[in-house]
Amino acid sequence: MYKSIVSGIFSIFLLVGLSAQDTFSIVALDEETGEVGSAGASCVVGAADLGGVILISDIVPGRGAINGQATVCIPHVNLQNGIDQMEAGLSPQAILDWLYDNDDCIFGTNESRQYGIVDFDGDGNARSAAFTGTEALDYAGHRVGSNYAIQGNILLGPEILDSMEFRFVNAEGSLAERLMAALQGANVPGADSRCLDDGTSSTSAFLQVYKPDDMVGMPSLRLNVMETATGVEPIDSLQNLFDEWLLTSTEDLVSSDLEVRVFPNPTQEQIVIEIPIEQPEGWMITTYDLNGRQIEQIKLRNSRTLLSLDAVSADSLMIYQITNAQGQQIKSGKILLKK
Repeated sequence: MYKSIVSGIFSIFLLVGLSAQDTFSIVALDEETGEVGSAGASCVVGAADLGGVILISDIVPGRGAINGQATVCIPHVNLQNGIDQMEAGLSPQAILDWLYDNDDCIFGTNESRQYGIVDFDGDGNARSAAFTGTEALDYAGHRVGSNYAIQGNILLGPEILDSMEFRFVNAEGSLAERLMAALQGANVPGADSRCLDDGTSSTSAFLQVYKPDDMVGMPSLRLNVMETATGVEPIDSLQNLFDEWLLTSTEDLVSSDLEVRVFPNPTQEQIVIEIPIEQPEGWMITTYDLNGRQIEQIKLRNSRTLLSLDAVSADSLMIYQITNAQGQQIKSGKILLKK
């Protein structure tokens, strides 16, 4: 049986009753890099029990993204159905039409849903579409541009969406930086009106970005503030994590001409090491703590290697070093572990 969350993201149907909440979010892509990303926040008591508000979002690497909010079911059946249609080749608007005609959540109606969708067409051009049902709670609305869709409900007013759109469109830098800027556009007390008395915009926030060749479930960037204490602003917490990620992603100690990737970073439990060599005989990755003590060393046997960090029990910043068969350093940098 589905548990339901009905809200601006959702209201949570639990044995203790029902409480209405709100969500504001964005999906976007970058035509130059092929990246696809999403970000959002919501005022949901108990969001951490569900993994955070990130549950409203799903992404097909190299193809597109969907955020589904307002009244949703858990598991998020409509979101999964939308992703299935995206993988089948439907355009964003066609997906919206299909979801409206084939609504599969037992709570609410097709008019209490809200979606934002972006994708690449067959020529690599951006497409976008959004939907706000007539039964989504006020203020509810959306903004759509060529490569983004921004949506929200139970907002203070349309100025929240306008501010998010202005920040996204006018921000410089990577897709991740522009998504973070968009969320900062809603960083005002009561952006989600249910959090007004607590003096915050929301209680849970997330940001994720997939590069075209990222594996499903393993984005290059995923930051998830599942739930903050009363009065603590989750977008500020997300910004702190994002700033740390920028340091780890841009301050490589050494970099060769070979395309070597270590991701996601920050991570919660594991990283992927990707190198352009099918059988890297003698290649190693070694991790160290900030005092120079070796944590672990493993051989890289394939072009992609999964390294588990379960042995490290707490938040920490580590140094990694990748060497070839001759012991030459190919790449090194920092890994931010967030348990």
